[in-house]
Amino acid sequence: MNNKFKSIPVKSSEITPYSQYLSRRDFLKAAGIVTGSALLAACAPGVTESGVPEDESPVGPTSNQTDEFGDPVNSFNDITNYNNYYEFSTNKEAVAPLSKDFTTSPWTVEVYGMVNNPKTYAIEDILKNFTQEERIYRLRCVEAWSMVIPWTGFPLASLLKEVEPTSTAQYVRFETVYRPEEMKGQGSPFYPWPYQEGLRLDEAMNDLTILATGLYGLPMPNPNGAPIRLVVPWKYGFKSIKSIVKIELTDERPQTLWNTVGPTEYGFYSNVNPDRPHPRWSQATERRIGEFSRRPTLMFNGYSEQVAHMYADMDLNLYY
Repeated sequence: MNNKFKSIPVKSSEITPYSQYLSRRDFLKAAGIVTGSALLAACAPGVTESGVPEDESPVGPTSNQTDEFGDPVNSFNDITNYNNYYEFSTNKEAVAPLSKDFTTSPWTVEVYGMVNNPKTYAIEDILKNFTQEERIYRLRCVEAWSMVIPWTGFPLASLLKEVEPTSTAQYVRFETVYRPEEMKGQGSPFYPWPYQEGLRLDEAMNDLTILATGLYGLPMPNPNGAPIRLVVPWKYGFKSIKSIVKIELTDERPQTLWNTVGPTEYGFYSNVNPDRPHPRWSQATERRIGEFSRRPTLMFNGYSEQVAHMYADMDLNLYY
């Protein structure tokens, strides 16, 4: 199905700043009208440098924003406390506490391979040199759950244009940091660490594809891939690799972690497709986190107008 709507960049001013949220909460505390549930929640983990709530802010900043279909963004608490991040744990709820002390500074991203101008960027240079904007995107997990997330970041194409891919470059390979002393899940022998992902060059250059550096107007929280991650909203979530340290331009299709582990279950493309079931479950519907009922899954996660042309000659039930 085609989607007549385009992605809507969201202004920072339209999302409640975290400082304003704290001021409101301090006022309520002073007035003695903080709810019992909020008091109990204060036992949960404060805002760390990476933006994850701790004692004083168990809920996190709030937003009245929606995606282009009118669906509200998920809460900060949902987004930061329900994550697949196997480098820390296979338990979604355990990722936030286990990643709390993960070191994200200093941080560099090396961009190399089939480029005319290879570069290594410090995260500070990325934040300074590439205009950061906010985009509300749907995230659809291959496990058939979904969220709506207000990301902060910039088009990957902006960075790729700086390094100038050669005429023979066809793919972009991404690699996560390998730091098993901090990422205890990387000690698991069941996965080919470090995590790797890949895109075709035209997918990487699509305007929807961003390198995200934050969410909810805050720096990227550790459980969501601090300090920088990929976001490809028309593909299943595992394609949006976290904590990137290497970006390579190549003429060969990259090996990817999940395609290596389960090639019949996790394709290289992994475009959201309600018509192609996962071997162990249907992809026709999904559960939006925070909702009780299921909703129909949209082809390309609702971004058909922007991306369907890239696959016009492909049978997406075969090239999955």
